[in-house]
Amino acid sequence: MSKPHHDDERRFVLGALASAVVLMFVPGAIAASPGAAAPAGLEAFLALSRKLTGRPGFDPALARRVYDALSNADREFSAKVAALDKWIATHGGTPSDVITDALQADQPTLAALVGTVMRAWYLGLAGVAPDVRVIAYERALMFDPVSDVLTIPSYCRDAPMFHWTHNPASAA
Repeated sequence: MSKPHHDDERRFVLGALASAVVLMFVPGAIAASPGAAAPAGLEAFLALSRKLTGRPGFDPALARRVYDALSNADREFSAKVAALDKWIATHGGTPSDVITDALQADQPTLAALVGTVMRAWYLGLAGVAPDVRVIAYERALMFDPVSDVLTIPSYCRDAPMFHWTHNPASAA
């Protein structure tokens, strides 16, 4: 016969496990408090990201991580997003490479923003070397086109595209 306090411990452990399972399988389960609206900057960034990538939507938790990383790396990020969105609206929606080419001569800062946003989504990287931060790895969009034939490595030892292009410090 079990003691009463053991039943309480079992209920606690089962409740914790159930919560962990929910958090694993429900994208965005860890979000702002219920009913809290996403910041306007995040919504504008997601609208721009949809235009640039052609994707209808993004995982909410990953989207917040990408937005936070890019915002923290550039204090003018929200203003640049608004300016690029306005430029796209007045020049018609075109693929990101065409936008970049068109912006290169007149507004190189906005052209660079296109690359920054696409790099964050597709490579999962934010920042410039040596301060590159990995914000997504197995959920980076670069793996989507080959997801039916490629097993994504389960870990990333360093920033993708950097780790395997340089000799380790121990190699002389």
